[in-house]
Amino acid sequence: MLTLKEIKKDYMTSSERVRALRGVTLSFRKKEFVSILGPSGCGKTTLLNIIGGLDHYTSGDLIIRGKSTKLYTDRDWDVYRNHRIGFIFQSYNLIPHQSVLGNVELALTISGISREERIQRAKTALDRVGLKNQYYKKPNQLSGGQCQRVAIARALVNDPEILLADEPTGALDTQTSRQIMELIREISGERLVIMVTHNPEIADEYSSRIIRLLDGEVIEDTNPFSEKEEQQEVSATLSEEAYETLEEEKRAKNKRELSALRRKRKERAKMSFFTAFMLSAKNLISKRGRTAMVGFAGSIGIIGIALVLAFSAGIKGYVASMQDDMLSGNPITISETTYDLDALSGMMDTSDKIEIIKEPNKVYINSLVEYLASTSKNLTSLIIQNTITEDYVKYLRDMPEEYYSAMLFDYGIALAPSIYTQFKYGNTVENVSIQLITDRYTSILKETEFKDYASFVTALAPSFKQMPSNIDYLKEQYELVGEGSKYAAEAGEIMLVLDADDELSDLLLARLGYYTQEEFLEIVNKATSDNGEYDESLYKEYFEYDELLGKTFTVYSNDQIFSKQSLFGNDYYTYNGYASDIEGEGTELKVVGILTPKDNVSFGVLQSGIYYTEELTNHILDMNADSEIFDFANSEAGHKTLSMSSYAITYKYDFEFTKNGESGKEVISKDGVMGYVVPPIISSMMSMSSFGPGGSGGGTGGGTGGSGALGIEDEDLRESFIRSLGGNGLANGIKIYPVSFDQKDMVTDYLTKWNEDGDILVDGETITAENRNDVTYTDTLSIVIAMINNMIDIISYALIAFTSISLVVSTVMIGIITYVSVVERIKEIGVIRSLGGRKKDVSHLFNAETFIIGLLAGTFGIGITYLVSAVANAILKPLIGYSSIAALPFTQALILIALSIALTLISGLIPARKAAKQDPVVALRTE
Repeated sequence: MLTLKEIKKDYMTSSERVRALRGVTLSFRKKEFVSILGPSGCGKTTLLNIIGGLDHYTSGDLIIRGKSTKLYTDRDWDVYRNHRIGFIFQSYNLIPHQSVLGNVELALTISGISREERIQRAKTALDRVGLKNQYYKKPNQLSGGQCQRVAIARALVNDPEILLADEPTGALDTQTSRQIMELIREISGERLVIMVTHNPEIADEYSSRIIRLLDGEVIEDTNPFSEKEEQQEVSATLSEEAYETLEEEKRAKNKRELSALRRKRKERAKMSFFTAFMLSAKNLISKRGRTAMVGFAGSIGIIGIALVLAFSAGIKGYVASMQDDMLSGNPITISETTYDLDALSGMMDTSDKIEIIKEPNKVYINSLVEYLASTSKNLTSLIIQNTITEDYVKYLRDMPEEYYSAMLFDYGIALAPSIYTQFKYGNTVENVSIQLITDRYTSILKETEFKDYASFVTALAPSFKQMPSNIDYLKEQYELVGEGSKYAAEAGEIMLVLDADDELSDLLLARLGYYTQEEFLEIVNKATSDNGEYDESLYKEYFEYDELLGKTFTVYSNDQIFSKQSLFGNDYYTYNGYASDIEGEGTELKVVGILTPKDNVSFGVLQSGIYYTEELTNHILDMNADSEIFDFANSEAGHKTLSMSSYAITYKYDFEFTKNGESGKEVISKDGVMGYVVPPIISSMMSMSSFGPGGSGGGTGGGTGGSGALGIEDEDLRESFIRSLGGNGLANGIKIYPVSFDQKDMVTDYLTKWNEDGDILVDGETITAENRNDVTYTDTLSIVIAMINNMIDIISYALIAFTSISLVVSTVMIGIITYVSVVERIKEIGVIRSLGGRKKDVSHLFNAETFIIGLLAGTFGIGITYLVSAVANAILKPLIGYSSIAALPFTQALILIALSIALTLISGLIPARKAAKQDPVVALRTE
């Protein structure tokens, strides 16, 4: 069954060639007990290792069941060791972190035996060697004899044809040795047993054949196996089919062909990755303290990156949580004049300055004129003039209602000249316009130390503003305060909106007539007095709700507030700021509600102020549609008059004021002027420029205006003036409030569709692309959010790059730890190889170990990150009002765990490769 022909084995040392075997020729029977005797260094163990396939001969041939092994591949040798050979070692070579049953099962696992059969066969083998009910003990819980019995059970469990024993009793006492030898002799009745020993007495007593070696040569064989007997045994053993297989193998030309033929036998020697995983897991568990420390050390880099990602995601989540709220304060806007934000971003990212090589002793010129010219050209290119047509307005009104919560159409109406209310100073109560109250306070403040800030009455306290018509949308963000308070719904109903601190500005309340003149001046005195003295009886710190609710105003038409005059044959108009000069009835407005933002609203749709309904807007447009002043402004004579005069409409107002600290009051008369109302974008540009006459008026209701500022045509200013008085029924500005930030894209896609090619159906009519002007909308919030998220990403990337250093360090450390593990488990490597395990299986063993460490490190890192995040959230929530400022997304957590595993696997590649290349003979000798 087993034949050695002229087997030679040479070892190369640094200085010479050592001949361990010098042409050994031997044949062995199928069943016999052979003892190999000889002094140390005679080649006994080398011969045993060659027979067992652990070592390979230099020359000669090893024939197994009539087949030569010259063309054996590594796979063939692995299968041979697993299916044909059983090893019994002097030092047992049990895997310490495996149970007794696990040690015995290992050979079956490599063979691919199912779990149920594997356990049953392993227990049967253990029962046979006298270790029943010892299955789950660890090797360190057994005696030497018991350990050797486990080794025998492991050698027998795969039912091998050949049992190789290397000094099986060398580490045992006499009594235990006899027990082991009796067991081996019993086994030799079933199969070939080859034992290497130094003890001739044991060999004589138990062996059926003794072979003596000296200097690598056979010097004695007590019961040689002749070639004739060998042929007879082979013939009796092998079937006809086996002979055919043998002949096929003999015809094989190379190792590849031979390996392909043998694969047909379906004999395997392969350790599954799961087995390698479990072996490594048990090894790591046996060193749980060190494993935990390595896992924690490996998790440091993951913790750093995970915390960066957690805070990055948390901050983005915080921004995202405010987006819907911010939509209210930052709607999508469409106006006749807007900025090209894409062009603005491009200007911010580029520079036109060209570097030149400067020569010494020369002063070069920095052309400021060229810079200003270039800047002016760029600024001009930023401004986009949109043409908002009736068709475009219809197109917007046709937008699906599920896209937006509210849509507000702005007609540029300034109500300050048209709305009147009671104003009290001293004992006098007058019914005057908001415009007149504003002018009076502005003039009064100019007589005080507050004169430098007098214009703030208008700038910081804008008066009436239109609210979105969707009451349900307002109810989501605001709640009513004050008994009897309700939401304005009719044309004659208006509301006061408080800020987040439930406050209204004193300047706004003064413009609306809530203060008497004396009360307002006491506010100024308190703010500007050097000694802090003021009349407490006149100073109001607050208003009761019922003081604010119920106040009435009156809105009049243009034909009522403007009177036509004639001078030298030229017509012009004057403004009636006093209600007593107005003929006819107006429309009463009443404050019916007070709103305050809900606690969870940071950016409401309404700012602090006073608001009216869309119904009032429509009423004013209808009321002023046929105003004489519009006909005059549009006439040739009116246009000539307006364009020839700096100010088109004048009026007078008086006020009493104690001047220069003198006793008594002086009546001061002032001239008011009302000209073209400059659009807000032009006003802001004029405030930045020193060119042109300019004007101090604004788009909130009259005041002075100028013509020709920054090249703006008189026609543009005239149109703006007419619009401010409700003389244009076509909106010049639209605000769209999307339902949510996620659905905002639906709105922008709808708006973009107007500018694309193709026909559009509006109100039953088809409008071609040629008949549509592009309209640019402004989505400021998207730009801001994108910039914020981009900044967060940049900072996150920088921090991740920095923390990745610790990740690299921990990866190198794990590689070193894996190498140490290889050194510690060298004997285990030898055992696995002796049981038929492949080099790849050994590699898998340590890849599994690094996989587990990587998984442990990643899990530690993610767990600690979530713990730190929970603590950080608990600390920061009271400060910022947000409960998840550190929130690592689950998907990112999984990715980081996968990254940890990948890096540790990479770090373990070199140690695993080194382990796979270990010589099994050397590995088994390692202590």
